[in-house]
Amino acid sequence: MLDAEPDHSSSAEGVDDTSARQRSARQPFVLGGGLVLDPRAWNRTNVVAFLLVFAFSMLPVRGLYRAPGSSMEEAFMIVFPRMLLDGKVPNVDFLHLYGPGSLHALAGWYTVFGETLESQRTFGLLQNLAIIIALYVLVRPWGRIASVAAGCVAALLVMTPIGLAALAWHGAVALALWSVVFAIRARITGSIRSWATSGLLAGLALAFRPDIIIAITIAVLAAGWVHRSVALKPFLVGSVVGLVPMWIHLAIAGPVATFEGIVIDPVVTLRPGRELPSPPSFSEIDGALQAIAEAVPPWYPLPAPAANHQLFFWFFAVIIVAIAVPVLAWRLRRRRPSAANDLLFIAGLFGLGILPQAMQRPDSTHLAWVSMVSWPLLIAVIAQLVRERRSEAGPSRRPALTGAAAVIALMLVVTPFYTFRYYALHTRVAVGDLPLPFLVERGDKKFWYGNPEVANSLIAMMPVLDELSDPGDTLIVGTADLSRTVYSDVSIYFLFPELEPGTYYVEMDPGLADAEGSGLAEDIAQADFLVLTNFWSGWLEPNTSTRRQSQEHNQAVRDNFCLVDTYEDNLLMLFERCEGGGGISGADIDGIYPVVPVPEELS
Repeated sequence: MLDAEPDHSSSAEGVDDTSARQRSARQPFVLGGGLVLDPRAWNRTNVVAFLLVFAFSMLPVRGLYRAPGSSMEEAFMIVFPRMLLDGKVPNVDFLHLYGPGSLHALAGWYTVFGETLESQRTFGLLQNLAIIIALYVLVRPWGRIASVAAGCVAALLVMTPIGLAALAWHGAVALALWSVVFAIRARITGSIRSWATSGLLAGLALAFRPDIIIAITIAVLAAGWVHRSVALKPFLVGSVVGLVPMWIHLAIAGPVATFEGIVIDPVVTLRPGRELPSPPSFSEIDGALQAIAEAVPPWYPLPAPAANHQLFFWFFAVIIVAIAVPVLAWRLRRRRPSAANDLLFIAGLFGLGILPQAMQRPDSTHLAWVSMVSWPLLIAVIAQLVRERRSEAGPSRRPALTGAAAVIALMLVVTPFYTFRYYALHTRVAVGDLPLPFLVERGDKKFWYGNPEVANSLIAMMPVLDELSDPGDTLIVGTADLSRTVYSDVSIYFLFPELEPGTYYVEMDPGLADAEGSGLAEDIAQADFLVLTNFWSGWLEPNTSTRRQSQEHNQAVRDNFCLVDTYEDNLLMLFERCEGGGGISGADIDGIYPVVPVPEELS
């Protein structure tokens, strides 16, 4: 059932938060009402509905705290803030492809709560919950059933692709969604404070991920265009304040380094080595990490299409839903102008604005990053269509149930492995029904790995590096063959915080670190220790990451380092700096994983 709508008779000017506080306790927050736990808006059924979403979101969390981490992406969200606290500058002292906002936020977080995996994952959990609750709030005008369903659908799409990793994209989406919530609220109440809050959150979101600017711009313009004379100034002032991390970064790193690091490197230089076919291949999984995960897939009891077929169908479903939500909302508001239909249109535009994330690299993570906004909103769209088609004026649960059932059915058909299956997996770990993955610990630092050989190689190597190294020595972690820097095990830097990362390329990417003249060879020549791995030697994607780049980096290893030892059949190799070098590099040592052949068209 649609909750009561606000009075639209008053103009935007002259209306302040006092009128909003006097609205009915049943009025949803996004339409001008109070928060669910606000004493003025307290309602037992509202609290129960919210707690249902919270409980569903939290059920797999104990398992997610113990899940294998992505040894590059999750680990650099711990290592980079530490480097920031040590005085290092992103885009000057180390490669960082996104805005500085998330690093600033995490640096402050670690200062208070400690630099641990659990601390980082707690921050990630808060980001995830902020997204889920924002979508619950946006769908709340369609009743508790619809909002609970939207929150649970969001939880399935938010929690499963990256777990609790505190990645910048989730932080940016969370901040941007709440910016949209406050923009819609300000549109209705006319509150200057809400416009300023929306601007502040939008600025912070852009500081996390500047590439979210399209989504924020079109959504906020749709919300505030009619009231631009009132909204523009407070929104812009709030945005300028929210962008403080970016202003600080520009002042320290300089505009040239910032533009190259945040725009040129990820959009131009990196793209050929990371992009995947659009649409995804029907016959196979294109993404290397996805293919590795599906090699030993978790248990799933229901019939479903193959994993590669799901990605193929999901890609088209993402596009259709992202377009359909604002288009259908526009038609609804043309037939029946209302604050609720305006809300759907504005929020739907935001979901459409993040669609490029799914187009650039359509693996399950990027598809979920778009679905997690548009698909919960689809529940409200369907509910509203059913309500108007049936001309239901009184209370009815049928529209909300129809919307919820339709979206859940869609997910069961095109995304079950990437949503329900992983939700079930982490929930089973949480309740002790499955064994834990493989833990590597060093002092108070620990990291979870999904492969026992990888964990064993690290456990065997760590005491040797402990004995050889002194605090302040420099360490470089990379691929065995440094002419193919397809990935980097940044988690090793995290496990050895007393050693200084010895290269700009803590995060290693194809086309950047392995390119001729990148500076990696010079970094290697000055480092004290190298840890090179064959963890990713079998990496194969239909892009230029299979192409071998400059051999100068491998030669720098031969000329400056001696092999200390290898572990788990050369899965991991430890090198120490030595005069004249040992004449051997990681690329010269056969690993247990086959070297990827170079396709003829890329050679």
